[in-house]
Amino acid sequence: MSKPKVFVTRRILEPAMKMVLESCQVDLWPDEIPPSHEIILKRVRGVNGLLCLLTDRVDAAVMDAAGPGLKVVSNCAVGVDNVDVPAATARGIPVGNTPGVLTDATADFTFALLMAAARRVVEGERQVRSGGWKSWGLDYMLGADFAGATLGLVGFGRIGRAVARRAAGFGMRIIFSDPNPAAPEPGVDAAQVDFDTLLRESDFISLHTPLNDETRGLMNAAAFAKMKPTSVLVNTSRGPVVDQSALYDALHSKRIFAAALDVTVPEPLPTDSPLLTLDNCIVVPHIASASWQTRQKMSRMAAENLIAGLKGEHLPNCVNLEVYKK
Repeated sequence: MSKPKVFVTRRILEPAMKMVLESCQVDLWPDEIPPSHEIILKRVRGVNGLLCLLTDRVDAAVMDAAGPGLKVVSNCAVGVDNVDVPAATARGIPVGNTPGVLTDATADFTFALLMAAARRVVEGERQVRSGGWKSWGLDYMLGADFAGATLGLVGFGRIGRAVARRAAGFGMRIIFSDPNPAAPEPGVDAAQVDFDTLLRESDFISLHTPLNDETRGLMNAAAFAKMKPTSVLVNTSRGPVVDQSALYDALHSKRIFAAALDVTVPEPLPTDSPLLTLDNCIVVPHIASASWQTRQKMSRMAAENLIAGLKGEHLPNCVNLEVYKK
């Protein structure tokens, strides 16, 4: 019996990749740079499964190019805004994701960015390398304190609550804004407030919201105008949640103190981006979940979703469960 055909847009980590290779007839994109949409359209023809990354746009055209034999789309990421889930549902195709496993890694990295931006770690390191460090002084490289400061979390799901747990250890006051918050976190005193209150009262703002019509461009010029001039913004959610032009203006004019971005528009961020000219802006290459253990778990979950879908079984982690009700 022949193995099902799958297109894998980039290699996942071992031993998950071995699972896929043993179970499927694999067309693996070999390059570090992701395949273009046009290439995906060509490579999916006649496949039974697609294992993709968040950099790959999987729309109705891709699904139709694959044809009626497409049984599953497995996205090796928590978010699925790169996949047209309604189009998949309309075609009876389950879409898998990898939730839960990256919560702690992302929360850890969020706090790393909060501290790096607040205490000017990257700027200070540049000073050393460039020869800008001339002497020690009481007013040299002053940053923001954490103890007693207010942390505002935009989104209070798994990752937002994990960040709150870490903030509690620093003696921070925690507030959050979320239209559908998760259950209260045991041992963490966090107060729900409206978005405007969060902007006005927060010394640190961390974004943990999904990307949708309501959150796209949420952090815009009007939002920055309501923030404290001493405030720090961190984004480890999705790039389009922040209006980067407005962020540049807010940072350049010292309307806010600093920002750190793990996600941008586009990705990679062009080297001529105005944000990269600012000392008070840290930009890193979407690595919040980039720990060995986390990425191995994500790879395994993506492989398990793919293989289950090819067998006609329910995906262990499926974002459109309604496909099983038809």
